[in-house]
Amino acid sequence: MGRCEIVIPDNCTKDRGRSEGARVCPGCHREHSAGRAQEGGPPRSAKVLVKLEICNPTGSMEDRVAKAMVDAAEKDGRLPSGGTVVEYTGGSTGVSLALICAAKEFCLKIVFSDAFSDDKRSTMSTFGAEVTDVKTDQGKMNERLFKDLVETAQRLARQPGHWFCNQLSNHDGSAGYHALGEEVWEQTEGKVDAFVQCVGTAHSIRGVTDALWKHNPRVHIAAVEPAESAVLSGGPTGSHFIEGIGIGYIPPLWDPKRVNSIIRVSTKEAKAMSRRLAREEGIFAGTSSGANVVGALQVAAELGPKATVVTLMVDSGLRYLSTDLFRAP
Repeated sequence: MGRCEIVIPDNCTKDRGRSEGARVCPGCHREHSAGRAQEGGPPRSAKVLVKLEICNPTGSMEDRVAKAMVDAAEKDGRLPSGGTVVEYTGGSTGVSLALICAAKEFCLKIVFSDAFSDDKRSTMSTFGAEVTDVKTDQGKMNERLFKDLVETAQRLARQPGHWFCNQLSNHDGSAGYHALGEEVWEQTEGKVDAFVQCVGTAHSIRGVTDALWKHNPRVHIAAVEPAESAVLSGGPTGSHFIEGIGIGYIPPLWDPKRVNSIIRVSTKEAKAMSRRLAREEGIFAGTSSGANVVGALQVAAELGPKATVVTLMVDSGLRYLSTDLFRAP
């Protein structure tokens, strides 16, 4: 059946040695050997490693991109001391910006939506962010919503002393994931044959690909997108319910030359896998993480037993307790 192992982010790893059968526990962060996530799949699949980005300060990989964007704007003067950051968000980048702005004494204005979890809204507000809502059609995530979010943030950012972060077009963000790619390479000891990642802004897949291909340009890069809005693979735009990915149109930073294949995963598949990861593997992560594992298992089946596939646990399941993600059987 194969195994599904966990790799802790470098910023909270104490022992990178591989421990067969070891579970992750505080103070002893190791890879976790388990196989139930691969049950029902082909018996001769590749090994799948999942990197726990939920160990970052806010419980999300987005801490990396948020810090990279703020640091760059602060360094070149676009964001003055005591200034105000303005950003649209599905919540994860917003939470990361909220922590960073609180720590650095910047004000933060967030454009959010009722399509996303109330847990994220509460966290941003707790860090002191001012949250503006854009209403949706029954919580559907689609092209119209994301363009409304961007336009609303653009209007707010026209005020003096305000800096528009604009993550979809902000080239500084991808650099935040170069270190993640290096961690993947180091923690697998260079034994990585494929990397699988969902696409929202495309920052993470750009940054990790650049780092991995610097070491080995033969590493297979697979992008994951919502099956209901599969625009990256030439499908029609549509509505879905996988928070943090699938904006309904081609992201400005999307580069097809950095990707070898694109995998479509439905909302239903992603949510089901997130629940399985919690119940069967003890991994409490969000919907996009479930989509990542669905995609990784597909790639693992294609590559065979001698290969190693890496994907990410993007953020913590604690961000989705107000949604239906963990309510269904």
